[in-house]
Amino acid sequence: MKQMLTLAALFVSISAFAQGIILFQTYDSSHGVNAPVYLPGGTYGAGFLGTVNAQLFLVGAGGALTALTPATTFNTPAEYPGNPSAMKYIVRPASYVIVPGVEPGGSATVILRAWVGSGGYDAATVKNESAPLVVNNLGGTPAAGGNPLEPGYLTGLQAFELIPEPSALAFGLLGTAALLYRRRN
Repeated sequence: MKQMLTLAALFVSISAFAQGIILFQTYDSSHGVNAPVYLPGGTYGAGFLGTVNAQLFLVGAGGALTALTPATTFNTPAEYPGNPSAMKYIVRPASYVIVPGVEPGGSATVILRAWVGSGGYDAATVKNESAPLVVNNLGGTPAAGGNPLEPGYLTGLQAFELIPEPSALAFGLLGTAALLYRRRN
């Protein structure tokens, strides 16, 4: 009896820790992932701005968002001199993104958020997010045991452009108008 209780407790504890994983990358031709993120205007990749952050968020009930870790940044000209197309894609994190509350083999709806600056997405003046994406067959080690599953991929993630917030546009236009006025006088 004692052994049965110990075994049951072991399975409960394992299942509590079983979490799905996603390979966080925006370009992987072998898995159909090609989701560039562009600067406003759609010509250049986000990495041309320097530090542009990228993070996956789990979309929950009612659209509630939960930040998933690790976050990352975009490739920059310093990292890839002479390769401007690389600036459209993220630096792949060293570890998988963990999706808490979703078991390996399960599905999760995520969005990719990108923003300029260190104050976080809500404080950024240049930012945007992808359309929601359902990632099927999350990877990880199943709670019931067995072979580990290959991580989920962001197959089907759509490209998008970073967008300046209206207040940033207003300040930019105001500054341009002031320069033109000063130059005119």
